[in-house]
Parts: sequence; C-alpha cells; structure tokens
Amino acid sequence: MGSLVHIFVLFPKQEQARSIRNLLVRNGFEVTAACVTGAQIMQRAESLEDGLIVCGYKFADMVCSELREYLPDGFRMIVLAPQASLEFLDIQGMEYLPMPLKPPFLMEKVREMADALCNAQKKKRHRPRQRTREELEIIEETKELLMKNNRISEQEAHEYIQRRSMNSGVGLIEMAKMIRDSYRY
Repeated sequence: MGSLVHIFVLFPKQEQARSIRNLLVRNGFEVTAACVTGAQIMQRAESLEDGLIVCGYKFADMVCSELREYLPDGFRMIVLAPQASLEFLDIQGMEYLPMPLKPPFLMEKVREMADALCNAQKKKRHRPRQRTREELEIIEETKELLMKNNRISEQEAHEYIQRRSMNSGVGLIEMAKMIRDSYRY
C-alpha cells in the first residue's frame, strides 16, 4: 500500500468517522484525517492534488456531490449511504457502497481506488517534462550544425547528441549547447 495516498474519512457524527477510520487502520491503511464537515476536508485537501475520501451521503454543511465539485479532479470518493440515496448519484470520481456496510466490500473498494491513485501518481512522476521553446531551439540549432558540417540526417544528428549525452552523463540540453558552442569557435 503506497503511503502517498491521502485517505480522509468524513461522516456527520464523530463516532461514525472514528469507527470507519479505525476499521481502515486495522486493515493496514493510513488515514490522514477523520472529519465531520465538508469544510474540514476542503481545508485539509487544498494543498493536495489527489486523495481518497470515504464518506457518508450528507454532512452538516453540504452533501457529497457538492463536496466533489469543490475538490481537485484527482480526488476520488467512496460514498456509503442507504441504497435509496445512491440511486440519484452518478458522478465521475465517486463510487458507491450501500448501507448497511459490509467491511470486506469497503476494504476491497478502498484498496482498489488507493492502488489506482498510486498508479496515477507514478505515471505523473515518470512523465517526461516538457522542454521549453528555448531548449527545443538549442537542440534544433545543434542538429542543423551537425547535419550541415557532417552531411548526416536529422535522425543521425539527434542520435549523436543523445549518445554523447548518455556517454558523458551530461543532460541532453547541456550537451547540445556544448556541441553547438564547439562549432562556433
């Protein structure tokens, strides 16, 4: 279980929130906070991009669908409520479990959604960063110099810069600058 996933518990009564939090903790989950109002969740979540909220349908200050609208897109919710309340809900980022609660179903759903959030975080971290216009221009200028002076294709020029970068342990942009500067003098 990745500790990167912030799990929040939100129920209108403190005893309910504490009971669900304890159930999650006993099953190996780290719970960031147990709250009784949507405002408390929003305050704790404002600096986060994602998280998982296990909650009821209605709180003192709002209902679960309103809370979903206020949260960043990366947040997911598991709503525990009577079947009659769940029939009206079909909102992206929200899963529903009918009450009375069956703990194994909740644990399975929390594990599934926490794993999905962890995977999304990993993908985001491993996505290559976008190069700036200036960096792209440096690469293009260097490739043109290599193509012109060595009579090679653009692909070969690019591979040359990459190979030199990898062999020397210098970043691609820095290597392109070094090659470019060596042609200028």
